[in-house]
Amino acid sequence: MNSPALQTRVEHRQHQTLTPRLQHAVRLLQLSSLDFAQEVLDAMGKNPFLEMEEPNAESQAAASDGADGEGSATAPEATPADAASSAADADTTWERESWQTTGGSGSSANSTGDSDGVMEMVAADIDLRQHLHGQVNVMPLSDRDRALIGAVIESLDDDGYLRLPLDELAAMVELDPPVDECEINTALKLVQSLDPCGVGARSVSECLLLQLECIDDPVDRELARRIIGEQVDKLAQRDIPGLARLFDREPAHIEAVCERIRHLDPRPGWRFGSSHVHFVVPDVIVKKIRGQWSAQLNPAVVPKVRLNRVYAELFQQHRNSKHAELAAHLQEARWTVRNVEQRFSTILLVAEAILKRQRHFLEYGPLAMKPLGLREIADEVKLHESTVSRVTNNKYMATPSGVYELKYFFSRAMPTASGGACSATAIRGVIQDMIAGESPLDPLSDAEIARQLARQGLTVARRTVTKYRQMLKVPAVERRRKHV
Repeated sequence: MNSPALQTRVEHRQHQTLTPRLQHAVRLLQLSSLDFAQEVLDAMGKNPFLEMEEPNAESQAAASDGADGEGSATAPEATPADAASSAADADTTWERESWQTTGGSGSSANSTGDSDGVMEMVAADIDLRQHLHGQVNVMPLSDRDRALIGAVIESLDDDGYLRLPLDELAAMVELDPPVDECEINTALKLVQSLDPCGVGARSVSECLLLQLECIDDPVDRELARRIIGEQVDKLAQRDIPGLARLFDREPAHIEAVCERIRHLDPRPGWRFGSSHVHFVVPDVIVKKIRGQWSAQLNPAVVPKVRLNRVYAELFQQHRNSKHAELAAHLQEARWTVRNVEQRFSTILLVAEAILKRQRHFLEYGPLAMKPLGLREIADEVKLHESTVSRVTNNKYMATPSGVYELKYFFSRAMPTASGGACSATAIRGVIQDMIAGESPLDPLSDAEIARQLARQGLTVARRTVTKYRQMLKVPAVERRRKHV
């Protein structure tokens, strides 16, 4: 019998580890330019060796010449460092002009003794509750009624709905004698009579019913009332044939009334107050100059940061072991400046490589989009594929036909019957054109679209057509069908 033996095996493996600084650089690379600018701004607030770069007169003149001379060769040729030095600081310019207007010596505001600033002349946003209170304040109401109506208004959500039960609302109002059900219902009815129509509703159906007075025809108004009150599910499903059978009406009549209902506002409160609109700021701007497409960085997204040379030289002259923290700040400042330059030079390099391969898209639209993979761009710009993926994440390119994320230009190759390849973006463009040219009375099903694509040499499965149609936000065939 063999005795057990101990064996020692040593394995040598190579592990690739990222330093904390490199991990931080990778994280910054995949941020959007707005988030990256905020990171740089935070670093400037903590690091005494970083400062905001002020535009000089020569850079301002060069920027104005580039803006005045359309198609000039100086504007699109800027490198990341040049773009950072030549772009004017919009915030600083605004502050300077505002100071000259409102507080500078010899200004018109000072000469007239008017101390109001420019921003005080801008119309303020009025939210929904302020809008409703303004209407109630001009009504001849008793103090008790005004208190009840005010409680209802203050309980509304931002979209105009009242989601708090009336009995709970009545219990919250401290009046003597206590509020009864009739009083709180009367206050709610009065709020529902205010502008905008539909405010104070407790459900989507009630919100739509409150807006039916805008339908002039009494027959259509009554039919709309029955559809909303009795068959709101079929309305949401756009089941025109089912509604026509239930109400014994022609499908065309039902469809016309449903179309009127769909034009009502299910969120009336959103018309008021400040709207939080998220804008996309392009990182790269593409222009056609003298028949050639060229890309340039958007100077507005390049942080105007530089190393404070005076502080750096003073530190180097008086450097000793007691200043270890300042030495770390100086090293971090130099790394931040290099990171800004490297980040935007990489973005421009990748954008130019994409532009070289997808110039037909700019000329002819999505149908001319070529299949493109990350590896193809990575091999050309001599970067790792994961780096290209991070560069294209949350980065945008402004073209004459619109603003696109850099990832939009990448798509896998779809084989064709002729042995070639077609991009998925081009196929989506073909599908969109097919749907745009279909008959409203007989729209194309996904299976029929797949058959028509096959006749054009594009082999696409029906489920793939469904996925592409949903990506285009096109409803299904029955919801696109019109009835006569």
